[in-house]
Amino acid sequence: MKPIRLLRGFLTVGGWTMASRVLGFLRDAMILAFLGTGPLYEAYVVAFRLPNMFRRFFAEGAFNMAFIPMFSKKLEGGEDPQRFAQEAFAGLASVLIVLTLLAQISMPWLIWGLASGFSGQEQFALSVDFGRIAFPYILFISLAALLSGVLNATGRFAAAAAAPVLLNILLVAAMAWAHWMGQDVARALIWAVPVAGVAQLALVAHAAARAGFPMRLRRPRLTPDLRRLIRIAVPAALAGGVVQVNLLVGQQVASYFDRAVGWLFAADRLYQLPLGVVGIAVGVVLLPDLSRRLKARDDTGARDAFSRAGEIALALTLPCAVALLVIPLPLVSVLFERGATTATDSAAIALAVAIYGLGLPAFVLQKLQQPLFFAREDTRSPFRYAVWAMVINAVVAIGLSPVLGWIAPAVATTLAAWVMVGLLHFGARQMGDVARFDARFHSRIWRIMLASVLMGGVLVLMHHLLGQMFTMAGWRYLALTVLVLSGIVTYFAIGLGIRAFRLSDFRRNRTT
Repeated sequence: MKPIRLLRGFLTVGGWTMASRVLGFLRDAMILAFLGTGPLYEAYVVAFRLPNMFRRFFAEGAFNMAFIPMFSKKLEGGEDPQRFAQEAFAGLASVLIVLTLLAQISMPWLIWGLASGFSGQEQFALSVDFGRIAFPYILFISLAALLSGVLNATGRFAAAAAAPVLLNILLVAAMAWAHWMGQDVARALIWAVPVAGVAQLALVAHAAARAGFPMRLRRPRLTPDLRRLIRIAVPAALAGGVVQVNLLVGQQVASYFDRAVGWLFAADRLYQLPLGVVGIAVGVVLLPDLSRRLKARDDTGARDAFSRAGEIALALTLPCAVALLVIPLPLVSVLFERGATTATDSAAIALAVAIYGLGLPAFVLQKLQQPLFFAREDTRSPFRYAVWAMVINAVVAIGLSPVLGWIAPAVATTLAAWVMVGLLHFGARQMGDVARFDARFHSRIWRIMLASVLMGGVLVLMHHLLGQMFTMAGWRYLALTVLVLSGIVTYFAIGLGIRAFRLSDFRRNRTT
């Protein structure tokens, strides 16, 4: 198989993810403008998070982390990867159909488990109703995630990365149509979720068929390969479950504070932009590449791929983290404050954004470190580390809520993320040089940090100079554009000047 260009794959995934996140901002801004941060918005948040939580548990967080390395190695060795993919598709579909039916029956208990603070309030009944409508999304999007893994393993990243764009396009279109026709915007929004899942599955299924991997319906069978896949996936599923427990703990705590569920969700959407563009993109590209290199016993190439991915990830993540830390309020107010969303909402969301910004490098580093384990089909170690991070998250979120109030879950999430990074780092030491960044990485990382800090100083100064413009309705969009562009220009100018990175890195960076 021809060697994959790491940067090209990263830019493909990152570019489509950026398009999805930009549309996601439009979607979230419209939702907040139409619904505010009250009962309808909180019900939507809980209902939409429910299938996504199980999706990360079954597909992205577990099944794919076991499936992609196995599929990549079968592809590399010519061991009938199509048969294996079809067996996995049939098995996953069977489990998801049963899960969806059970969820419809037990929805009130699921909602109580996610947000018991809603009990006896308007949000609870709305969340149950919305949850039943949205939950089938898990069936379509999880199968789409498996097919995306097939495409990523073959070096075809575009269709899989473009699929999330469909979700945001359809949600935005549904809200616009409902508002234009005078219909219920919230209900149109929630019905668009499963429709978007069907569209995403159709897109990647077509792309997989064109790539030579059509998914035909077949009777599920517990073959030796599928047994091995389950053995590897179970610890990953447990690890994914731990991550979802962290989200559950945070949402449970937030549900006891007025509007806090909506505030934390809006802040989550903002920091997810750089996390999605950088962290997820690097993880998606790196995992199949590392799996193939380990199969070929190319440790030197694997270390080079790991180090270059680290450079790219941190060169783009650290300045984003600094920006979220020093200018959260202008970002939040311009993006979200309109319609039913008030200045009080913006201030609360901005505080959460700054705290999440402190954890952003940790979230991205996890996406970089975990493939080292998954590529070796080791899903047990990340599970053990995730349990420790879960305990810390729960203790801090619950223990500090009487002192810090609704913001305690954000503090807990950030702290637990850094603990997880430390555990992954120490756990990977036994892998030898493959898990260690090379000399080029170490020579550049401090320059990246310096450029990010200096950029932060420029952002603070420019915000002070443009301060009055942010209070003027017609000028605040221009002010934010100028502020963001000044940070981008400053960072890249300083970074190039002190050789934190070079233009040639973006023209010829191979994982060979």
